[in-house]
Amino acid sequence: MFHTDRGKEFDNKLISEALETFGIQRSLSMKGCPYDNAVAEAMFKEFKTEFANSAHFSSLEQLAIELDDYVHWFNNIRIHGTLDYLTPMEFKQQSL
Repeated sequence: MFHTDRGKEFDNKLISEALETFGIQRSLSMKGCPYDNAVAEAMFKEFKTEFANSAHFSSLEQLAIELDDYVHWFNNIRIHGTLDYLTPMEFKQQSL
C-alpha cells in the first residue's frame, strides 16, 4: 500500500504506472480532510520503528509470516493510548 495526501507531487502518471506495475494499492486521504492522513502517517511511523527498521528477512516467506504476526499483535494485543488503552479490536468491538 502506498499512502499519501492529495498533494500534486503524488498525482502524476509516473507514480501511477509504477504502482500499477508492482500491484501496489494507492491510499489517499479524503479530500479536504487532513486528519485521516495524520492517522495513517502515525501508524506508518509506528510500523517502521517497531517492525521494519530493525528487521532482516531471509526470504519473502519469512517476511510474510513476520508481517502477519506483527499486524496480529498490533491489532489484537498492543494497547493504544489514543484508544483509551484498548487494542484496536477491543475499541472496534466496544463501538458496535
